[in-house]
Amino acid sequence: MRVFMFEKPLGMRDTLPDVYKTKRALREAMMAEIETWGYSFIETPTLEYDETVGAASAILDQQLFKLLDREGHTLVLRPDMTAPIARLAASKLYKEGCPLRLAYAANVFRAQQREGGRPAEFEQVGVEYIGDGTMYADAEVISLMIFALKRAGLRDFTVTIGHIGYVDALFFDILRHEQRVETLRRFLYEKNYVGYREHVKSLPLSSIDRDRLLRLLTLRGGEEAVAEAKAFAMTEEEHRALDELKQLCEHVKQYGVADMVKLDMSLVSHMSYYTGVLFEVYAENVGFLLGNGGRYDELLGKFHRPSPATGFSVRLDRLMEAVGEQQRREKTTCIIFSQERFAEAYVKAEEMRRKGEKVVLQQVAGIQDMDQFTASFDDVVYVLGKRGKDER
Repeated sequence: MRVFMFEKPLGMRDTLPDVYKTKRALREAMMAEIETWGYSFIETPTLEYDETVGAASAILDQQLFKLLDREGHTLVLRPDMTAPIARLAASKLYKEGCPLRLAYAANVFRAQQREGGRPAEFEQVGVEYIGDGTMYADAEVISLMIFALKRAGLRDFTVTIGHIGYVDALFFDILRHEQRVETLRRFLYEKNYVGYREHVKSLPLSSIDRDRLLRLLTLRGGEEAVAEAKAFAMTEEEHRALDELKQLCEHVKQYGVADMVKLDMSLVSHMSYYTGVLFEVYAENVGFLLGNGGRYDELLGKFHRPSPATGFSVRLDRLMEAVGEQQRREKTTCIIFSQERFAEAYVKAEEMRRKGEKVVLQQVAGIQDMDQFTASFDDVVYVLGKRGKDER
């Protein structure tokens, strides 16, 4: 048994002091922004019943941690927060016609067959907006996520928006079979666009239908993507979904974040409860998904309280890595000055800052170990002694 003294279960992590401090700062920054938008934070149990929350969750059954209680009931460690909050809202909080704005910061658990660096326990920060079926709610949730990420220190990132209703309507109109539709969905979810194209070309379809499926991959960018999709949409469901995306784009503009979003009409999710608008957020030069969300109008119905709803969640561990990567990539210059040349050094620093450069202004007398101090900067400028040529 001593072999396992210092081991952890597969996918579990220890959080050391420096990492904990950074994670807490990100969490608190996001929570502060979310609260200013009128969302109330709640907590739900770590353990839920498998037949309720476990069944309602969109997480695969093989990823659920299950155990039995003393009465023989099967319990699960919560695999996400959307299903538990739907249970809570349906049972105690939601009143017809009174939208709820709820938020959370909580750990979730998903079993990993092979670790591969993927955690089985991780923290999410997110919101659920329940009871409002308009595109104003979707626009608020997306914009709030952007503002919260910015407040946490993330700079270069993009929110990609799609509509699962549009993709499903297109696929079912052409393929008319759930298994065939699921095959194409999987190619899109895995972002295997080469496989998608080859599979579409192998199907016994008319040239018009084949072209509709292939053109789906080109529908990306701004509002023009909606207009292009409209040109070959043939069903009422497709047109309805595209009208919703057009409304969403207009509402997002009012929040001043339109430059942070782009449309991708081929976007799908492995989360089966999404019914409408869905979105993902990626940071520049970081290859993993930071967060996602969307509309799930049918989930509360599983708890016998039908209601429209939308929300988002952000992986705190991935946000921490993305913010750290961006900070490490950012070039920083240090200007070291002597007392008699402070004014000159300050003017130089302000000129560089106005150009968007990151500059530290440091008085030479305040440095104890010059080599150690300057080692952390990309460039060092010395403004010392009598006025003359600066040294780097």
